Amino acid sequence: MAALSESELRTNLERVEQRILQACQRAGRRREDITLVAVSKTRSLDEIAAVYQQGIRHFGENRVEEAEGKIPVARERLAPDPVTWHMIGHLQSRKAATAAGLFDMIQSVDSNKLANRLNRLVGEIEPGTKLPILLEVNVSGEASKYGYAAWDDAGRAAFIQEARQLAECEHLLVRGLMTMAPIVEDQEQARPVFRKLRELRDALREAAPYSTWPDLSMGMTDDYPVAIEEGATIIRVGRAIFGPSTY
Repeated sequence: MAALSESELRTNLERVEQRILQACQRAGRRREDITLVAVSKTRSLDEIAAVYQQGIRHFGENRVEEAEGKIPVARERLAPDPVTWHMIGHLQSRKAATAAGLFDMIQSVDSNKLANRLNRLVGEIEPGTKLPILLEVNVSGEASKYGYAAWDDAGRAAFIQEARQLAECEHLLVRGLMTMAPIVEDQEQARPVFRKLRELRDALREAAPYSTWPDLSMGMTDDYPVAIEEGATIIRVGRAIFGPSTY
């Protein structure tokens, strides 16, 4: 699949922006409260640079191996206005050290074991700093999804207890939750999943107040307007910007 031209990318971004604005209007929210992360997995530096020229400053990568060869070069090429790089794919424990030194935010922390490992690594790599993270939560019950299991009452209670324990991670800044909704034909079918994540975040504000839990990362190309209506602060959009995946 050939890369889109700059004009095609600009048109796609304008369309995405229009849908974001419309969703914000329906929900009575401010556009500035929504962060658009352009999912740049498999995308070339030229494609990333073209989207950067349209004002995008947040990019998401799924694989540490790919990001390791891409992000350092992109940081130099896209200077001086910095880009925030998000790890949004499943993070294996053995790749945690590389990820901790590479990404500005890790959205896919799916266990306390991984969180504690990142906490130790960040303390070794950059003492005195905090790495922003999101806790990936499975609220849909899909077996294929990663994340803390929190789709029923018992799971939610257990997750809240685990989340409270992360207050001891002095080198992590726990900013909120992330989820992957099921692939559905109608975006309205994803609404209950997004609502569950928001309600879980609200419960954490009471049960684990070491963080204000400001961020909800939910919604992708097929369902981000509904995610915004349900409280998303971060949306992860790839295909609607770059065109079909080149995998």
